Amino acid sequence: MSDVARPWAGRSHAQLAELARELLLCGHLIDRSGMPHLISRFGREGMTEIAIAEWMGASPVYAKRMQRLLGFEGDTVETAFKGMQLDIGAPPEFLDFRYQVIDDHHGTFHLDHCGALMDVEPMGDEYVHAMCHTIEDPTFDATATASNPRAQVRPVHRPPRTPADRHPHCAWTVTIEPDADALPVPEQARAMGRSNAAQLPLALADPDLATDDGWDDYAAALDPDLVMERFSSATLGRICDEVALQGQLLARSYLVEVAERLAPAEVLDVGAAQAAGVAGVTTTRLAAALGVGPDLDGLVEVLAVHPLLLPRTYVDLHLDHDGDALVVALRPSPGTQEADGLSWPGIVAGPGGDEVLHAAVITLVPTASVARTAPEAGELARWRIVDDPGAIPAPVPATVTLTEFSTGAAFRFQRRG
Repeated sequence: MSDVARPWAGRSHAQLAELARELLLCGHLIDRSGMPHLISRFGREGMTEIAIAEWMGASPVYAKRMQRLLGFEGDTVETAFKGMQLDIGAPPEFLDFRYQVIDDHHGTFHLDHCGALMDVEPMGDEYVHAMCHTIEDPTFDATATASNPRAQVRPVHRPPRTPADRHPHCAWTVTIEPDADALPVPEQARAMGRSNAAQLPLALADPDLATDDGWDDYAAALDPDLVMERFSSATLGRICDEVALQGQLLARSYLVEVAERLAPAEVLDVGAAQAAGVAGVTTTRLAAALGVGPDLDGLVEVLAVHPLLLPRTYVDLHLDHDGDALVVALRPSPGTQEADGLSWPGIVAGPGGDEVLHAAVITLVPTASVARTAPEAGELARWRIVDDPGAIPAPVPATVTLTEFSTGAAFRFQRRG
């Protein structure tokens, strides 16, 4: 069984690089899971309002954390671009950003491929405009405030595409205007900065991971073709933890915005549905990346690195075998102790957690049953998972099917080494 307390220990450099890519993409799929539940309640315009506030709350916080983690804090265009390369808002290849730094105050980027556009284009131009105009204009600038509050991200061209097959999918300039009024840190980000998630110490390296097989920071010049293999094993473990925390911050930001509009019980229902959808898709992707089988042993490997249950400084997860069963337990942690209860760990520990854990389990082991049992001393919640290979396979939950609408669910990375 994996050492759950040390999820990156014993992993090869290649596997850590692969997991870093997967966690970036799975973080991006949080919105593919969450947005359908907003459209059904608030329509396209309400969904758009929540998406803007959600990203403005999370991205300035986690962008600054990644700068500090990898030692590239600064106020230049290059700083902003490095951060975008390690952001769940722009997972590599799925959103194929191509960057050019002209000087400290000027740069350009374009997207050779935009998986988010591929997801939304079939829904029509109104949804494309909502994503590529209404949402991107404020959120690009909000992310840029983490490097320079006078950075301005402006389109050269962007969708809806004319002609319909236009490439690149979009193109942008980034200019730092020294005389411009500084953008304030978004109020949503200020509030998020007071959360337990935002205040966690930066991820530490596992002492048993190699430090001499790659970079230990990103102090080098921007690498436009950055792949995760550039970083050392120890640094990749830290990146994986921080990327998982990006997902926790984004999910929390989503829940906070939903809570402004719905009654508490319905907020928890929406949160459980969002978490279940991305949990199931993520299990499928991680199982493939790890090369594990559709059994409880494989499930242990997946749950140990599942972003719903990471980083370990935020989620106190315990896994253990009890005869033929797998026991999953959550103990009190910063994630379960957010003051308003609006976090993935809080939802999983609560009544909605059965739905979430079920989705995370049966997408790998469809003949497994998940039963909540009485927690033991020091635990908040406990489940017993048993696999009966002769049982009728459970259907894929509707929440997972909704998330599989995204082309990201089946996306395959190509760049390695």
